[in-house]
Amino acid sequence: MSKLRQVLLVDDYEADNFLNKMLFEELDCAEHIEIAYDGTEALTYLTTPVDGKHPQPELICLDINMPIMNGWEFLEAYEALPEEQRGGVIVMMLTTSQNPDDSKKALSRQTVAAYTTKPLTRPILESVLQEHFPGRF
Repeated sequence: MSKLRQVLLVDDYEADNFLNKMLFEELDCAEHIEIAYDGTEALTYLTTPVDGKHPQPELICLDINMPIMNGWEFLEAYEALPEEQRGGVIVMMLTTSQNPDDSKKALSRQTVAAYTTKPLTRPILESVLQEHFPGRF
């Protein structure tokens, strides 16, 4: 098994970030987990070079309903970033929304690879990892 280099959790709810981070740590599937509390923080993180390179998490877990910049607004801005800032990132929408229109809208976007409702569970995370990172988990 080879771990993900980096995961970015984007959610305004501290408890969800805490639980999701614990789940990633329990599975021991990521070397580094970064947390952003809204889309603006996430974009700032992704567009600020560290040692001359832009951070490129392999997986972004993205909430829809957040203040300042919600998940949809983040996706618009993220999709407009140059390729070197996006890399081969897998975006998983992780939300409380039960609206089937949100699921359709999310999965119709090329950048969104998975959509699931909260809470993130071990079976859901394992399924996403196996589907989008085959041979690594």
